[in-house]
Amino acid sequence: MKKTTFAALMLCSTIAFAQLPNPADYTVTIHVTASRISRPINQAGQAGQQIQVVIEGKKYELQGLSDGVLALGDYKAKLREIHRNSYDIYQTYEFLMPDGKTRNFTLTGIQE
Repeated sequence: MKKTTFAALMLCSTIAFAQLPNPADYTVTIHVTASRISRPINQAGQAGQQIQVVIEGKKYELQGLSDGVLALGDYKAKLREIHRNSYDIYQTYEFLMPDGKTRNFTLTGIQE
């Protein structure tokens, strides 16, 4: 019984460790300059979160899901880009939070 319990605990901890994001994959630095909650945007009623950011000196607006207001400051992220044509931009950034969790934000605006 003890061996089975120990083996189960070891397996669970190995699986949990394997799912942690690798910080080296998050090479984009995103500076959040403004953050606000928007109306609920999903069927579960979870609030939308709109953030103003600076990425490589350019200003963008991103939107994601959260029940809180994202703290201002720098975050590491990785870009997930989809190319559908040559004139529209479809981008999602996966932010790596300080606690190791991730959150996705989709590009919703560009400023000059």
